[in-house]
Amino acid sequence: MKKQKAKKIATWIIVPLMALIFILDIITVVIGNNYSKKYMPENEDFSYKNGDDRIHFLNTANSDCIMLESNGHFALVDSGEGDFNPRRKNPYRGYQKQVIDYIKKAASGKDGKVYLDFILGTHYHYDHVGNFEAIVNDKDIIIKTAYFKEYNPDMDKDFEVTDWGLQKSYDNIINAVKSNGVNLVQNIPDNIKFGDFNLTLYNTGYYEDLKGKGENSSSIGIKVEKNGKSAFLAADITRPSGVEDKLIGKVGHCDLLKVGHHGYYGSSSMSFLKEITPDVAIIPNLQGKVYPNVKWNLTMYAHVPFYGTYDYNGIIASFTDDGKIILTDNIHG
Repeated sequence: MKKQKAKKIATWIIVPLMALIFILDIITVVIGNNYSKKYMPENEDFSYKNGDDRIHFLNTANSDCIMLESNGHFALVDSGEGDFNPRRKNPYRGYQKQVIDYIKKAASGKDGKVYLDFILGTHYHYDHVGNFEAIVNDKDIIIKTAYFKEYNPDMDKDFEVTDWGLQKSYDNIINAVKSNGVNLVQNIPDNIKFGDFNLTLYNTGYYEDLKGKGENSSSIGIKVEKNGKSAFLAADITRPSGVEDKLIGKVGHCDLLKVGHHGYYGSSSMSFLKEITPDVAIIPNLQGKVYPNVKWNLTMYAHVPFYGTYDYNGIIASFTDDGKIILTDNIHG
């Protein structure tokens, strides 16, 4: 009798709570869709009508792959999920072909080769670095510098070390970089001049007090700036990992936020949004997979329109010479 009574009480609590969350989620989506009219993307035609200082947010489902482009220069921040994720027990198809095809479509020179000033892995979760080995080994992609800080398993939770194959992913990338003669830099600089963009990098080392918080605590964040406009690429930076709090008072306002950790729980807390105060947010995910609390914080607290790269088949944010940010979509064509 006591167990049945407990189950009934739990049901009466959980069902209304879930219903409330569902209703609030619908409300935030409706309001968010209304906000989105401010930055509603137009179809990308690769005519460069909005200039050549751009951030390409590729559609790799719920994984990160971002290509920077400025004044004829190209670089890659993270690479999307590859085809051999050690966490997956069954065969599957990742985004190796889509990523490499896109890089070649958008960044090939007159000789048919792609020249990347640099590649950078923000941390060693496979959905961020899974394609780097294939990219580095592609003979039509020439890379000048590879920025990869040394993998530190002390930062990770036990299951990440034993079950997620982070050490192997890291080793495969570093071996490919070295065997192809790419300049490897493991002491990550705080600033990089890239075309017309100025890049400021955060969390380039490791915070001792975040050991054991998980690989997300190793995430490198990047602030991209041009002519008074800026974007913050938040990798998998979250509040539970401790990194959001570390960045309060350091990053400052950014017009565009690439939401951390694909919009999952713990990203884009109210305190972090108060620090960034973005005008627009990009989430590498399907909008329907973004956690309700993240949508709530973006929409109801920060009043920020947000766009999922999966919903829009990839998004380019162009930084115009007259100080605007213009979004275009369907970049994969």
